[in-house]
Amino acid sequence: MADSAGIQQGSPAIGAAGLVPAAPGAAGTEGSGAAGRSARIAVKKAQLRSSPRPKKLEKLGVYSSCKAEGACKCNGWKSQNPPPTPPRTDQQSNTLCELCNSAHRDHVTHLENVSEEEMNRLLGIVLDVEYLYTCVHKEEDADTKQVYFSLFKLLRKSILLMGKPMLEAQDSPPFEKPSIEQGVNNFVQYKFSHLPSKERQTIMELAKMFLNQINYWQLETPSQRRQRVPNDDAAGYKANYTRWLCYCNVPQFCDSLPRYETTQIFGRTLLRSVFTVMRKQLLEQARQEKDKLPPEKRTLILTHFPKFLSMLEEEVYSHSSPIWSQDFLAGASGGQIPIHTGKTHPHRLTYEGESEIGEKRKPSEPLTQEENKRPRVVGDIPMDLINEVMATIADPAAIPETSLLSAHSARDEAARLEERRGVIEFHVIGNSLNQKPNKRILMWLVGLQNVFSHQLPRMPKEYITRLVFDPKHKTLSLIKDGRVIGGICFRMFPSQGFTEIVFCAVTSNEQVKGYGTHLMNHLKEYHIKHEILNFLTYADEYAIGYFKKQGFSKDIKVPKAKYVGYIKDYEGATLMGCELNPSIPYTEFSVIIKKQKEIIKKLIERKQAQIRKVYPGLSCFKEGVRQIPIESIPGIRTKELKDPDQLYSSLKTILQHVKSHQNAWPFMEPVKKTEAPGYYQVIRFPMDLKTMSERLKSRYYTTRKLFMADMQRIFTNCREYNPPESEYYKCANLLEKFFYTKIKEAGLIEK
Repeated sequence: MADSAGIQQGSPAIGAAGLVPAAPGAAGTEGSGAAGRSARIAVKKAQLRSSPRPKKLEKLGVYSSCKAEGACKCNGWKSQNPPPTPPRTDQQSNTLCELCNSAHRDHVTHLENVSEEEMNRLLGIVLDVEYLYTCVHKEEDADTKQVYFSLFKLLRKSILLMGKPMLEAQDSPPFEKPSIEQGVNNFVQYKFSHLPSKERQTIMELAKMFLNQINYWQLETPSQRRQRVPNDDAAGYKANYTRWLCYCNVPQFCDSLPRYETTQIFGRTLLRSVFTVMRKQLLEQARQEKDKLPPEKRTLILTHFPKFLSMLEEEVYSHSSPIWSQDFLAGASGGQIPIHTGKTHPHRLTYEGESEIGEKRKPSEPLTQEENKRPRVVGDIPMDLINEVMATIADPAAIPETSLLSAHSARDEAARLEERRGVIEFHVIGNSLNQKPNKRILMWLVGLQNVFSHQLPRMPKEYITRLVFDPKHKTLSLIKDGRVIGGICFRMFPSQGFTEIVFCAVTSNEQVKGYGTHLMNHLKEYHIKHEILNFLTYADEYAIGYFKKQGFSKDIKVPKAKYVGYIKDYEGATLMGCELNPSIPYTEFSVIIKKQKEIIKKLIERKQAQIRKVYPGLSCFKEGVRQIPIESIPGIRTKELKDPDQLYSSLKTILQHVKSHQNAWPFMEPVKKTEAPGYYQVIRFPMDLKTMSERLKSRYYTTRKLFMADMQRIFTNCREYNPPESEYYKCANLLEKFFYTKIKEAGLIEK
């Protein structure tokens, strides 16, 4: 057993086909030694479990309490003057325990009627207890020794009580959501979903490699971390280190304890504590072992892996990365698909302190399909089909460019096009007492004062001038042909978590062009960048409609104590509020919605093209008929609506055959959260054979398509959650083939 005081974070070789865990107390770099140690423990367990029953009783008696009459408190048989060689069974039964002076049989009477399976389980715990006992005595780190000793006592107690070891803790896995695995999957979708299939597969291999490294990574002890990072959250790291030992590290060898993957029960907090050191050591190890790597792995690890880790590091330590959001949209492929790139948007506003005050934003190129929208895939629609449809929509030949906007265009579409052509500009400007006045900015502020005065005639001009030129107020200005045509004056209260919108107006001859909506969308993105997610404003009766269209409501989300005394009150006006979603790119949101509608429309058109027979519409209602039997509609009564009893009988027979198949065992009942943590975060529509039996019994399956859809869902979910090399994945493939054989034999689908 290695000295734990010298443990450093490390991991087995990157190019290894299978990574081997490190034993408790062993340095992570000693992967081969850990593998040998793990194998020896497994061999010992196998030998002991294949021993004769008397030998098993002899072993269990050492850890079993005395059942002799009286109040004997002996918790383990210990021989008086044990012979140099193992005693025979009759000698063992006659030898007295030196602790309680009782015979060995008094310690094992409760095991006489125990099944072999239960006895083998207890023997496995016995060997785990002995292994942990060795760990406790060889471990020098106080925190690690304490955990080993606690687990030792837990397993010892479970043998006495003949129960299953249950870790007693205030919280149970998972300890943080989303998990590391979910976050990395989100990262892959977030950054690389636009890539071609082959390149995306390479990224997925890198992600899988990285997750595998974390699962077998040896954490620093809390004392080592305190020496390396003295200002870190010591208490938080110690809690995670203890959890990691109990749920991930020790169970690799003591299989009596439930084992979890590190990446499935820990989240961003643990990843942050190990990422920097782990990245450095992984890359250093890759450089040292580059000559040992296979040619196909060398480019992947030496070229692509460093870039992958650098991009991931940015998201791990960023405070605003969307990959750690619970609202990240789940896709059917098992990954996650965001609706926003999370980076500073191309239509980023300039602001004093960031660049020259009022500096014109560089015109951005129109967003490509991959940049401005990442589709949300629902159901079982293949990504290849989605990408094909998206390519059709984005193809200029398929959808010719036109200068005329559709009648169904978004309100801000014209304004967005003008901004891209450079016709209009947006700037956040304000007066400053700390910098030399900028003539152009002062002219724009005067222009804003004129616009607000003309469009808000009931507001005193002096009051408007005072607020527009107040250094505490800023104004998002809309510039066209070098002159101001509109703007939104606001004051930010970062400590209170909201911004007050004071004035909002567009000059009368430039209205009804979508400028007002586009102004507000720019203001929303500006505030998301500054991490202020609430707007408050007093709207008069003429402005309420406009603010409702921009997402404002009379239902104020900001606590009253936060804004009372800060926001200005206006008589005869209505207080309205708007809560921002940091995941939404507001200036491109209508484009995203439009693209989504086009994708759905194209998918429907493709589906309709596959329909072989089109039935005529109903004309009877023109004659005054108000109701007709549903089965009289052409196309409804087909082979699908066969006799319900006959359909029920056929489906019941098929389901019985499937449940009896040798590969059906993984799908008999719903997946338990304890056995597969994070399963229900990945699988949105779970299904199993027990649920199908209940549905069949309740006559839910009125058509064979419903039945086939549920059965197919079982196989799809399995392949989505499990890797192709897993036993579950193979069972799903074999059972699926068997199912379709049976359903063809029943005549429910064409052979």
